[in-house]
Amino acid sequence: MSDYFLRLYKDSDYHEARDLFASGLKEHINKAFRHALCLTHVWLPGLATITLPALNLMPVTTFVLVVALGLIALWCCTRYMYTSYIDHALSNDMLDIRKYYLQRDGYCFWVAESTRGEFMGMIAALPSSDPGGEKHLELRRLSVVKQHRGKGVGKVLCRMLIDFARKRGYEAVVLTTTLPQREACKMYEKLGFRLIDDYYYPNLLSRVVDFRVLAYQYDIPAA
Repeated sequence: MSDYFLRLYKDSDYHEARDLFASGLKEHINKAFRHALCLTHVWLPGLATITLPALNLMPVTTFVLVVALGLIALWCCTRYMYTSYIDHALSNDMLDIRKYYLQRDGYCFWVAESTRGEFMGMIAALPSSDPGGEKHLELRRLSVVKQHRGKGVGKVLCRMLIDFARKRGYEAVVLTTTLPQREACKMYEKLGFRLIDDYYYPNLLSRVVDFRVLAYQYDIPAA
């Protein structure tokens, strides 16, 4: 017997839902930073500067300072990619969750709650706004509290959303995630989602730190 159940969002979930959304995304900042460090256009210039102190073209202390500042700048850029998105969402759909997701046709927001009353995870659904996606439902805001991961909560939430889409006549469920969220990508693929696109946000910074957005789609079998 499961030790948790799924239900619709309630106003009492507000702070936990917003905090989980923000903290869940912030977990990936360090992963994204380590990924950026491995990029050729990042480490190659740094490697080249190592020769400067050896050639007496730069004092060792200046070299150390330059490298430290470069690493700090790279980390700040990587962090900004996540925090700017978090700030936007918290002032947009996550500002009034009930109004945005529960008072509009085709939208919904569910919560996983333990039998002891603990908030365990969440997921949201809304009609896709992508061109040509009129028959697609978008999966958003999937997140599971860290201490409750590994219990299948994320998969159960996804399956419920897929069932929601099927009952309403949608042809597919779509979602976007980012490259560092590898565990989530593996889960989506196991559920039957397929990668359909891979792109950058339209700004130079996303390319500098290789902040790629991955688009997935689950095709709902025709009845």
